[in-house]
Amino acid sequence: MAASRYGWAPFGAVAQAPQNRPAPRPVAVEVATAVRKSTPVQIEALGTVTPIASVAIKSRIDTEITAVHFADGARVKQGELLITLDSRTLEAQILQAEGNIARDRAQLEGAERDLKRYTELVAKSATPVTNLDNAKTQAAVYAAALKADEAMLKNLQVQLSYCQITAPISGRISAASVKVGNYVRSADLTPIATIIQTAPVYVTFPMPQISLPALREAIAEGAPSVEAVIPGESKRAVGRIAMIENTVDPGTGMVNVRATMPNETELLWPGTLVQTYLNLRNEDAVTVPSAAVQVSQSGNYVYVIKNETAELRPVKVARTLGSVTVLESGVADGDVVVIDGHLQLTNGARVAIREGKKASS
Repeated sequence: MAASRYGWAPFGAVAQAPQNRPAPRPVAVEVATAVRKSTPVQIEALGTVTPIASVAIKSRIDTEITAVHFADGARVKQGELLITLDSRTLEAQILQAEGNIARDRAQLEGAERDLKRYTELVAKSATPVTNLDNAKTQAAVYAAALKADEAMLKNLQVQLSYCQITAPISGRISAASVKVGNYVRSADLTPIATIIQTAPVYVTFPMPQISLPALREAIAEGAPSVEAVIPGESKRAVGRIAMIENTVDPGTGMVNVRATMPNETELLWPGTLVQTYLNLRNEDAVTVPSAAVQVSQSGNYVYVIKNETAELRPVKVARTLGSVTVLESGVADGDVVVIDGHLQLTNGARVAIREGKKASS
């Protein structure tokens, strides 16, 4: 009987043996080489930028503002003129004090002449001693009046200097709360403006007390460096440890640490939250790209490539430094690890390394 159109074999025909299944295709992966190198031991924390100095600008006298010499939010230098106050009343009082001093000097000169004359007459027994004593008293009175008026003049000159308000520190000034024509008083609670020092600045962050001995040891060997990064910003500010708070908070077990940042470019703005990295020391360790480390229910692992075959190895992560992960165990220097293509990989799977995609950690 002929073969049916439905594909049946003719009666008595010998069935053909099934063909062998093809071998699974290699998994395409990207790889990198594990490298042993010097890596920093870091402590990460969330910190706050705080100014080293902040000055509230207030008037020391009660008078009117005649000129404002700064733009709101401008950078000012120490000694720069900021505000001019009305000084006409003080200038008139200074002229009056100078007149009083001139009068006192003239009176003192006359009293000294009388004292000299009476001294000569008493020596010749030509006048009673009482006249000489009176002349001495009068000269002393005029000398005291002269000193009092000179002190009054100095006081007025000091008050006159308050009519020109200058910047006590360099930094950024706030918007002026009052403008030209406003009357200001020394008792005003609201400052005319505030200057905040922006270079250098402090970065303050908490650190667990368990890391305090290591930090103190690092400070004894040399001031450890601190890096501050604003979230979303690639630039980093680098500074040094300035101080450790003298007590540990018993409620949290944390101690505040303060670092000084030069901040010449004003990258760090007072009040900003930053991510801080305290570098205690450097240690030699094996590093791999962070993309190579995978996480499972049993812990971290990586795929190591040997003879074009993937081998799953559990690893112990010491710390992460940006895009690089420092390993304590599991991978040796020079091992080739997978950094892309993990989804299709299994232990013992054959791999095909993508050309031009090899990278080094």
